[in-house]
Amino acid sequence: MPRQKRLDVAGGCYHALNRGNARQTIFRKEDDYAAFERVLGEGLERYCVQIFSYTLMPNHWHLVLRPGQDGQMGKMLRWVTATHTQRYHAHYHTAGEGHLYQSRFKSFPIKDDEHFLTVCRYVERNPLRANLVKRAEQWRFGSLHRWENNCDKAPKLLSAWPQRRTPAWTKHVNQAFSDKELAAIRTSVQRGRPFGNIEWVEKLADQHGLWSTIRPRGRPQKTIEAN
Repeated sequence: MPRQKRLDVAGGCYHALNRGNARQTIFRKEDDYAAFERVLGEGLERYCVQIFSYTLMPNHWHLVLRPGQDGQMGKMLRWVTATHTQRYHAHYHTAGEGHLYQSRFKSFPIKDDEHFLTVCRYVERNPLRANLVKRAEQWRFGSLHRWENNCDKAPKLLSAWPQRRTPAWTKHVNQAFSDKELAAIRTSVQRGRPFGNIEWVEKLADQHGLWSTIRPRGRPQKTIEAN
């Protein structure tokens, strides 16, 4: 079986996620969220990457992004993670107290069609699903709030989407996912499985050695908590 690889190909769309070590809180106050957004802005200046959607949660973050050159997404996210960790420890005087993040970021490819919209909706709905707000657009540390309030500045983080938003997008984000939709996305999050129609997924599996993300595992999975 071909060795599984992390895709980072120019022009492709991806979901990326990272969590605090042992799910510890990495954003303790509003200034922490703002500091991470500044790091993202600096990363976009350094690397050829576009961000389409994002949400920062108390102990993790989600990004939907597209590299303009092969390898740029990984380079940017490694730089963002390292820079955020360094500044976090300097601010809280916690150097030497262990890792801030649990590991390297996780990612999976997204087909640039309605699957892209589904993942963006999943990302922007995250604070509502976690009961942090009553409506998704009220969460100020993400792309939906920026789009809804025309406040993507200082720093500017977002690029125009490759797909037209569903009409009444904010209302759509606030609607619950079906169990089937949510299970499919969570499988991609957990296993790095490409998210798209079956023909596209199998093509990527052949090209990049991703069949291990698609084939059933040897033993039943335990119930997984919400992401």
